[in-house]
Amino acid sequence: MARWRLDIAYDGTEFHGWARQPGQRTVQEVCEVALAVAVGSAEPIGLYCAGRTDAGVHARGQVAHADIDVVVDPEDLLRRMAGLLPDDVAVRGCTQVTSEFDARFSAMYRRYSYVIVDDLAVIDPVRRHTVVWHPRRLDIDLMNGAAEALVGEHDFAAFCKARPHGTTVRTLHRCVWSRARSGAAVLDIRADAFCHSMVRAVVGALVPVGDGRRPPEWVRQVLVGRSKDARVIVMPAAGLTLEEVGYPPPQEWAARQVVTRVVRHQPLGGRT
Repeated sequence: MARWRLDIAYDGTEFHGWARQPGQRTVQEVCEVALAVAVGSAEPIGLYCAGRTDAGVHARGQVAHADIDVVVDPEDLLRRMAGLLPDDVAVRGCTQVTSEFDARFSAMYRRYSYVIVDDLAVIDPVRRHTVVWHPRRLDIDLMNGAAEALVGEHDFAAFCKARPHGTTVRTLHRCVWSRARSGAAVLDIRADAFCHSMVRAVVGALVPVGDGRRPPEWVRQVLVGRSKDARVIVMPAAGLTLEEVGYPPPQEWAARQVVTRVVRHQPLGGRT
């Protein structure tokens, strides 16, 4: 039995998210079935990912691992899977790793982008599935000023759907808006991990600051409230893409797993 790391990209438009769900087309199911056929297994082979993206969310840098009990040639596997997978998903890399590697728990960070078009002159129908239209012009500087309150370790309960026996504490490393060459507003956001719908809710809190409907200090007020705030709109999935998952050196994979599993089940306590 050998463990393999798969680097996966997909257009999430026609997928009901990553995770398997009865009666729904998901990235996990499509990839597991293709992987089994590619290696000659009669049963689907389990894939465990770094971040379970929601319905409609895209990925350029998703990472998953699988344990395979037959000899695998990575180049041959990539070619086989390319012929088996639909056009909206691709396995871009295949690397044998040790059993200490876990796509989810060994990860140090996840990085996402969110793209908004706020100018009719730069609307691009070709990219309609990967951007979100906003009818008011956004002030990048105002949004970046408000975003500073979110950087660091906080309880992001106001921006999350809480899960039983888990925690909404996360460490946000970066949350910065910029203008792309196309003129679109692009958020680059990175954290050790994200709660369910957290990125889209963060965008939903920053956008009304950018278009003048809320003052910049409102974002901090929502954060310290530590409870789901109905005034924060969860933005559409189309603009969100998982760009990258970062890992420590191989000798630190096992130790990182231990730390992550403990932290994910710790309450915030006195931290803010």
